[in-house]
Amino acid sequence: MLLRLKTLACTTLLLVLCASFAMAGESDADKPGIHPPVKRQPGPTYKIEAGIDGEIYPVFANYASLLGQNDRTFGVVAIAISNPGSTPLHQRVAVRVFGWSDEEIQMIDLEAGARRTLLFAPSFLPRFYKNQEIVAATVHVSVTNLAGRTVYETTAPVRLRSSEDMYWGRSFKYAPFIASWVTPHDSEVEEVLARAKNYTPDRRLPGYENWKDEADQEHETYIESRAIFTALKKMGLSYVKSSSTLGDHSNVSERVRMPRLSLAQNSANCIDAAVMYASLFENLGMEPSVVIVPGHAYVGVRVAQGSSRFLYIDAALTGRTTFEAAVLSSKTGLARRDAASITQVNIDQARSEGIYPMP
Repeated sequence: MLLRLKTLACTTLLLVLCASFAMAGESDADKPGIHPPVKRQPGPTYKIEAGIDGEIYPVFANYASLLGQNDRTFGVVAIAISNPGSTPLHQRVAVRVFGWSDEEIQMIDLEAGARRTLLFAPSFLPRFYKNQEIVAATVHVSVTNLAGRTVYETTAPVRLRSSEDMYWGRSFKYAPFIASWVTPHDSEVEEVLARAKNYTPDRRLPGYENWKDEADQEHETYIESRAIFTALKKMGLSYVKSSSTLGDHSNVSERVRMPRLSLAQNSANCIDAAVMYASLFENLGMEPSVVIVPGHAYVGVRVAQGSSRFLYIDAALTGRTTFEAAVLSSKTGLARRDAASITQVNIDQARSEGIYPMP
Protein backbone atom coordinates (compact mmCIF):
# COMPACT_ATOMS: atom_id res chain seq x y z
CA MET A 1 0.00 0.00 0.00
CA LEU A 2 2.81 2.39 0.93
CA LEU A 3 4.69 1.47 -2.25
CA ARG A 4 1.58 2.20 -4.32
CA LEU A 5 1.20 5.67 -2.76
CA LYS A 6 4.85 6.49 -3.39
CA THR A 7 4.49 5.45 -7.03
CA LEU A 8 1.38 7.65 -7.43
CA ALA A 9 3.14 10.64 -5.87
CA CYS A 10 6.10 10.28 -8.21
CA THR A 11 3.82 10.06 -11.20
CA THR A 12 1.95 13.24 -10.14
CA LEU A 13 5.19 15.13 -9.59
CA LEU A 14 6.45 14.07 -13.01
CA LEU A 15 3.25 15.34 -14.69
CA VAL A 16 3.48 18.70 -12.89
CA LEU A 17 7.10 19.13 -13.91
CA CYS A 18 6.32 18.26 -17.54
CA ALA A 19 3.46 20.74 -17.61
CA SER A 20 5.66 23.44 -16.11
CA PHE A 21 8.32 22.93 -18.76
CA ALA A 22 5.68 22.97 -21.49
CA MET A 23 4.10 26.19 -20.18
CA ALA A 24 7.51 27.82 -19.95
CA GLY A 25 7.91 27.35 -23.71
CA GLU A 26 4.55 29.07 -24.53
CA SER A 27 4.03 32.78 -25.23
CA ASP A 28 1.20 34.78 -23.64
CA ALA A 29 -0.53 34.62 -26.96
CA ASP A 30 -0.64 30.83 -26.75
CA LYS A 31 -2.13 30.73 -23.29
CA PRO A 32 -5.87 30.18 -23.19
CA GLY A 33 -7.84 33.38 -22.30
CA ILE A 34 -4.81 35.69 -22.69
CA HIS A 35 -4.50 38.00 -25.76
CA PRO A 36 -1.97 40.70 -26.67
CA PRO A 37 -3.21 44.30 -26.29
CA VAL A 38 -4.92 45.69 -29.43
CA LYS A 39 -3.41 48.96 -30.70
CA ARG A 40 -6.37 51.39 -30.96
CA GLN A 41 -6.59 53.83 -33.87
CA PRO A 42 -7.11 57.48 -32.89
CA GLY A 43 -10.69 58.57 -33.58
CA PRO A 44 -11.88 61.61 -35.54
CA THR A 45 -12.12 65.02 -33.85
CA TYR A 46 -14.77 67.70 -34.31
CA LYS A 47 -14.41 71.45 -33.75
CA ILE A 48 -17.59 73.53 -33.89
CA GLU A 49 -17.93 77.28 -34.45
CA ALA A 50 -21.23 79.15 -34.78
CA GLY A 51 -21.95 82.61 -36.14
CA ILE A 52 -19.59 85.48 -35.39
CA ASP A 53 -18.18 84.94 -31.92
CA GLY A 54 -21.21 82.77 -31.16
CA GLU A 55 -23.74 85.30 -32.45
CA ILE A 56 -25.87 84.50 -35.52
CA TYR A 57 -26.96 87.44 -37.68
CA PRO A 58 -30.08 86.85 -39.82
CA VAL A 59 -28.62 88.82 -42.73
CA PHE A 60 -25.73 86.35 -43.09
CA ALA A 61 -27.85 83.29 -42.32
CA ASN A 62 -30.28 84.19 -45.12
CA TYR A 63 -27.45 84.77 -47.60
CA ALA A 64 -25.70 81.48 -46.83
CA SER A 65 -28.92 79.43 -46.85
CA LEU A 66 -29.67 80.60 -50.40
CA LEU A 67 -26.35 79.23 -51.66
CA GLY A 68 -25.51 75.65 -52.54
CA GLN A 69 -23.35 73.80 -50.02
CA ASN A 70 -20.32 73.90 -52.33
CA ASP A 71 -20.75 77.62 -53.07
CA ARG A 72 -20.54 78.87 -49.49
CA THR A 73 -17.58 80.82 -48.22
CA PHE A 74 -19.00 80.93 -44.69
CA GLY A 75 -21.84 79.29 -42.84
CA VAL A 76 -24.05 79.67 -39.80
CA VAL A 77 -22.23 76.71 -38.26
CA ALA A 78 -18.76 75.50 -39.27
CA ILE A 79 -17.58 72.02 -38.27
CA ALA A 80 -13.89 71.17 -38.74
CA ILE A 81 -13.43 67.38 -38.89
CA SER A 82 -10.01 65.72 -38.61
CA ASN A 83 -9.31 62.06 -39.37
CA PRO A 84 -6.01 61.07 -37.73
CA GLY A 85 -6.66 57.35 -38.30
CA SER A 86 -5.27 55.09 -41.01
CA THR A 87 -8.61 54.34 -42.72
CA PRO A 88 -11.04 56.61 -44.64
CA LEU A 89 -13.95 58.17 -42.78
CA HIS A 90 -17.51 58.05 -44.13
CA GLN A 91 -20.08 59.87 -42.00
CA ARG A 92 -23.38 61.74 -42.02
CA VAL A 93 -23.40 65.11 -40.22
CA ALA A 94 -26.64 66.87 -39.24
CA VAL A 95 -27.04 70.41 -37.83
CA ARG A 96 -30.04 72.40 -36.67
CA VAL A 97 -30.88 75.22 -34.27
CA PHE A 98 -33.50 73.90 -31.87
CA GLY A 99 -36.85 75.62 -32.44
CA TRP A 100 -35.48 78.05 -35.01
CA SER A 101 -34.36 76.13 -38.10
CA ASP A 102 -34.78 73.06 -40.24
CA GLU A 103 -32.12 70.35 -40.13
CA GLU A 104 -29.35 70.38 -42.73
CA ILE A 105 -27.51 67.16 -43.54
CA GLN A 106 -24.15 66.74 -45.24
CA MET A 107 -22.15 63.59 -46.04
CA ILE A 108 -18.40 63.54 -45.61
CA ASP A 109 -15.77 61.21 -47.07
CA LEU A 110 -12.45 61.97 -45.46
CA GLU A 111 -9.20 60.20 -46.32
CA ALA A 112 -6.83 59.03 -43.60
CA GLY A 113 -4.87 61.92 -42.13
CA ALA A 114 -7.08 64.54 -43.79
CA ARG A 115 -8.99 67.51 -42.36
CA ARG A 116 -12.01 69.32 -43.78
CA THR A 117 -14.47 72.02 -42.70
CA LEU A 118 -18.18 71.67 -43.47
CA LEU A 119 -20.23 74.87 -43.70
CA PHE A 120 -23.86 74.59 -42.59
CA ALA A 121 -26.64 77.10 -43.21
CA PRO A 122 -29.94 75.44 -42.36
CA SER A 123 -33.10 77.21 -43.51
CA PHE A 124 -34.49 79.26 -40.65
CA LEU A 125 -38.16 79.41 -39.73
CA PRO A 126 -40.17 82.66 -40.26
CA ARG A 127 -39.99 83.51 -36.54
CA PHE A 128 -36.22 83.97 -36.90
CA TYR A 129 -36.77 86.91 -39.26
CA LYS A 130 -39.42 88.42 -36.99
CA ASN A 131 -37.18 88.36 -33.93
CA GLN A 132 -36.45 91.88 -32.68
CA GLU A 133 -34.00 91.24 -29.87
CA ILE A 134 -31.07 89.03 -28.84
CA VAL A 135 -32.26 85.60 -27.74
CA ALA A 136 -30.47 82.46 -26.57
CA ALA A 137 -30.65 79.30 -28.68
CA THR A 138 -28.94 75.93 -29.00
CA VAL A 139 -27.17 74.39 -31.98
CA HIS A 140 -27.47 70.59 -32.15
CA VAL A 141 -24.83 68.55 -34.00
CA SER A 142 -25.21 64.83 -34.66
CA VAL A 143 -22.75 62.55 -36.48
CA THR A 144 -23.63 58.99 -37.53
CA ASN A 145 -21.78 56.33 -39.48
CA LEU A 146 -23.21 54.74 -42.62
CA ALA A 147 -24.89 52.09 -40.51
CA GLY A 148 -26.87 54.82 -38.72
CA ARG A 149 -25.06 54.51 -35.38
CA THR A 150 -24.38 57.80 -33.58
CA VAL A 151 -20.65 58.30 -33.21
CA TYR A 152 -20.66 61.91 -32.01
CA GLU A 153 -23.28 64.29 -30.65
CA THR A 154 -23.12 67.66 -28.97
CA THR A 155 -24.90 70.97 -28.46
CA ALA A 156 -23.52 74.49 -28.42
CA PRO A 157 -25.10 77.67 -27.01
CA VAL A 158 -25.53 80.59 -29.43
CA ARG A 159 -27.20 83.98 -29.45
CA LEU A 160 -29.55 84.99 -32.24
CA ARG A 161 -29.37 88.63 -33.21
CA SER A 162 -32.32 90.80 -34.19
CA SER A 163 -33.36 90.58 -37.83
CA GLU A 164 -32.59 94.32 -38.07
CA ASP A 165 -29.02 94.07 -36.80
CA MET A 166 -26.48 94.88 -39.51
CA TYR A 167 -22.87 93.79 -38.95
CA TRP A 168 -20.63 96.18 -40.89
CA GLY A 169 -17.27 94.71 -39.88
CA ARG A 170 -14.02 96.62 -39.84
CA SER A 171 -13.79 99.33 -42.49
CA PHE A 172 -17.34 98.42 -43.67
CA LYS A 173 -16.10 95.07 -44.98
CA TYR A 174 -19.63 93.64 -45.10
CA ALA A 175 -21.33 96.76 -46.45
CA PRO A 176 -22.72 94.96 -49.57
CA PHE A 177 -25.07 93.05 -47.26
CA ILE A 178 -27.05 96.24 -46.67
CA ALA A 179 -28.73 95.24 -49.94
CA SER A 180 -30.72 92.73 -47.85
CA TRP A 181 -32.61 95.72 -46.43
CA VAL A 182 -33.63 96.86 -49.90
CA THR A 183 -37.08 95.31 -50.28
CA PRO A 184 -38.68 96.48 -53.54
CA HIS A 185 -41.70 94.18 -53.39
CA ASP A 186 -43.10 95.15 -49.99
CA SER A 187 -46.70 96.35 -50.23
CA GLU A 188 -45.77 99.46 -48.23
CA VAL A 189 -43.22 100.35 -50.91
CA GLU A 190 -45.85 99.90 -53.59
CA GLU A 191 -48.16 102.24 -51.66
CA VAL A 192 -45.55 105.03 -51.65
CA LEU A 193 -45.14 104.74 -55.42
CA ALA A 194 -48.90 104.87 -55.89
CA ARG A 195 -48.86 108.21 -54.06
CA ALA A 196 -45.68 109.50 -55.69
CA LYS A 197 -47.04 109.29 -59.23
CA ASN A 198 -49.47 112.08 -58.32
CA TYR A 199 -46.53 114.47 -58.00
CA THR A 200 -45.21 114.08 -61.57
CA PRO A 201 -46.46 116.25 -64.47
CA ASP A 202 -47.88 113.27 -66.37
CA ARG A 203 -48.89 111.21 -63.30
CA ARG A 204 -46.57 108.34 -64.13
CA LEU A 205 -43.38 106.72 -62.83
CA PRO A 206 -41.87 104.87 -65.80
CA GLY A 207 -38.36 104.37 -64.46
CA TYR A 208 -35.81 104.42 -67.27
CA GLU A 209 -37.11 104.66 -70.80
CA ASN A 210 -34.30 103.41 -73.00
CA TRP A 211 -35.75 104.95 -76.14
CA LYS A 212 -34.82 108.34 -74.69
CA ASP A 213 -31.28 109.70 -74.86
CA GLU A 214 -29.22 110.00 -71.68
CA ALA A 215 -30.06 113.66 -71.07
CA ASP A 216 -33.80 113.03 -71.26
CA GLN A 217 -33.50 109.95 -69.03
CA GLU A 218 -31.57 112.00 -66.48
CA HIS A 219 -34.26 114.68 -66.51
CA GLU A 220 -36.95 112.02 -65.95
CA THR A 221 -34.91 110.44 -63.10
CA TYR A 222 -34.77 113.84 -61.38
CA ILE A 223 -38.55 114.30 -61.72
CA GLU A 224 -39.36 110.83 -60.38
CA SER A 225 -36.91 111.17 -57.47
CA ARG A 226 -38.43 114.51 -56.49
CA ALA A 227 -41.94 112.99 -56.66
CA ILE A 228 -40.89 110.18 -54.30
CA PHE A 229 -39.31 112.71 -51.91
CA THR A 230 -42.52 114.78 -51.97
CA ALA A 231 -44.78 111.79 -51.36
CA LEU A 232 -42.73 110.69 -48.34
CA LYS A 233 -42.75 114.24 -47.00
CA LYS A 234 -46.53 114.43 -47.37
CA MET A 235 -46.85 111.10 -45.55
CA GLY A 236 -45.08 112.63 -42.55
CA LEU A 237 -41.74 110.80 -42.75
CA SER A 238 -39.03 112.47 -40.71
CA TYR A 239 -35.80 111.74 -38.89
CA VAL A 240 -35.62 109.53 -35.77
CA LYS A 241 -32.20 108.06 -34.99
CA SER A 242 -32.95 104.68 -33.34
CA SER A 243 -29.80 102.89 -34.52
CA SER A 244 -28.30 101.50 -31.33
CA THR A 245 -28.18 97.76 -30.85
CA LEU A 246 -27.27 95.40 -28.03
CA GLY A 247 -24.78 92.58 -27.67
CA ASP A 248 -21.20 92.27 -28.83
CA HIS A 249 -19.77 94.16 -31.82
CA SER A 250 -21.49 97.43 -30.86
CA ASN A 251 -18.70 99.36 -32.57
CA VAL A 252 -19.15 97.51 -35.89
CA SER A 253 -22.88 96.77 -35.91
CA GLU A 254 -26.05 98.86 -36.08
CA ARG A 255 -29.83 98.52 -35.95
CA VAL A 256 -31.32 99.28 -39.39
CA ARG A 257 -35.08 99.50 -39.84
CA MET A 258 -36.71 97.61 -42.67
CA PRO A 259 -38.53 99.98 -45.08
CA ARG A 260 -41.93 98.58 -44.09
CA LEU A 261 -41.24 99.50 -40.46
CA SER A 262 -39.96 102.98 -41.31
CA LEU A 263 -43.07 103.59 -43.40
CA ALA A 264 -45.39 102.24 -40.71
CA GLN A 265 -43.81 104.54 -38.11
CA ASN A 266 -43.03 107.48 -40.44
CA SER A 267 -39.57 107.47 -38.88
CA ALA A 268 -36.15 106.91 -40.41
CA ASN A 269 -32.54 107.79 -39.76
CA CYS A 270 -30.02 108.20 -42.58
CA ILE A 271 -29.40 104.51 -43.32
CA ASP A 272 -33.09 103.63 -42.82
CA ALA A 273 -34.07 106.28 -45.35
CA ALA A 274 -31.32 105.24 -47.78
CA VAL A 275 -32.52 101.61 -47.98
CA MET A 276 -36.13 102.83 -48.24
CA TYR A 277 -35.39 105.06 -51.23
CA ALA A 278 -33.28 102.28 -52.77
CA SER A 279 -36.29 99.94 -52.45
CA LEU A 280 -38.50 102.45 -54.26
CA PHE A 281 -35.99 102.94 -57.07
CA GLU A 282 -35.37 99.22 -57.50
CA ASN A 283 -39.12 98.60 -57.72
CA LEU A 284 -39.19 100.94 -60.74
CA GLY A 285 -36.40 98.98 -62.43
CA MET A 286 -33.87 101.71 -61.75
CA GLU A 287 -30.37 101.15 -60.36
CA PRO A 288 -29.98 102.45 -56.80
CA SER A 289 -26.94 102.56 -54.56
CA VAL A 290 -26.41 103.10 -50.86
CA VAL A 291 -23.46 105.33 -50.05
CA ILE A 292 -21.87 104.99 -46.62
CA VAL A 293 -19.44 107.38 -45.00
CA PRO A 294 -18.36 107.40 -41.35
CA GLY A 295 -21.39 108.59 -39.39
CA HIS A 296 -23.78 109.08 -42.30
CA ALA A 297 -25.39 107.50 -45.37
CA TYR A 298 -26.84 108.75 -48.66
CA VAL A 299 -28.88 107.14 -51.41
CA GLY A 300 -28.02 107.30 -55.09
CA VAL A 301 -29.76 106.35 -58.32
CA ARG A 302 -28.10 105.93 -61.70
CA VAL A 303 -29.32 108.82 -63.84
CA ALA A 304 -29.78 106.74 -67.02
CA GLN A 305 -29.25 103.22 -68.27
CA GLY A 306 -25.56 102.66 -68.94
CA SER A 307 -24.54 105.98 -67.39
CA SER A 308 -21.64 106.17 -64.95
CA ARG A 309 -23.26 109.07 -63.07
CA PHE A 310 -25.61 108.97 -60.09
CA LEU A 311 -28.08 111.41 -58.59
CA TYR A 312 -27.38 111.46 -54.84
CA ILE A 313 -29.89 112.44 -52.16
CA ASP A 314 -29.44 113.13 -48.45
CA ALA A 315 -32.53 111.06 -47.67
CA ALA A 316 -32.30 111.81 -43.95
CA LEU A 317 -33.54 115.33 -44.75
CA THR A 318 -36.90 114.01 -45.98
CA GLY A 319 -39.71 115.93 -44.31
CA ARG A 320 -37.42 118.71 -43.13
CA THR A 321 -36.38 120.54 -46.27
CA THR A 322 -36.83 120.65 -50.04
CA PHE A 323 -35.73 118.02 -52.52
CA GLU A 324 -33.26 120.47 -54.06
CA ALA A 325 -31.69 121.08 -50.63
CA ALA A 326 -31.38 117.34 -50.01
CA VAL A 327 -29.58 116.89 -53.34
CA LEU A 328 -27.25 119.80 -52.58
CA SER A 329 -26.53 118.41 -49.09
CA SER A 330 -25.39 115.10 -50.53
CA LYS A 331 -23.24 116.84 -53.14
CA THR A 332 -21.43 119.02 -50.61
CA GLY A 333 -21.23 116.24 -48.01
CA LEU A 334 -19.58 113.78 -50.40
CA ALA A 335 -17.27 116.47 -51.79
CA ARG A 336 -15.78 116.93 -48.31
CA ARG A 337 -14.83 113.23 -48.13
CA ASP A 338 -11.75 111.61 -49.57
CA ALA A 339 -12.47 108.66 -51.84
CA ALA A 340 -11.08 106.13 -49.37
CA SER A 341 -13.72 107.03 -46.78
CA ILE A 342 -16.67 106.51 -49.16
CA THR A 343 -18.25 103.06 -49.55
CA GLN A 344 -20.76 102.77 -52.36
CA VAL A 345 -22.95 99.66 -52.55
CA ASN A 346 -24.53 99.18 -55.96
CA ILE A 347 -27.67 97.15 -55.35
CA ASP A 348 -27.58 95.59 -58.83
CA GLN A 349 -24.10 94.28 -58.17
CA ALA A 350 -25.08 92.95 -54.75
CA ARG A 351 -27.97 91.05 -56.34
CA SER A 352 -25.59 89.48 -58.86
CA GLU A 353 -23.52 88.27 -55.89
CA GLY A 354 -26.54 86.52 -54.36
CA ILE A 355 -27.49 89.13 -51.74
CA TYR A 356 -31.29 89.27 -51.79
CA PRO A 357 -33.93 90.88 -49.53
CA MET A 358 -34.46 89.20 -46.19
CA PRO A 359 -37.81 87.40 -45.79
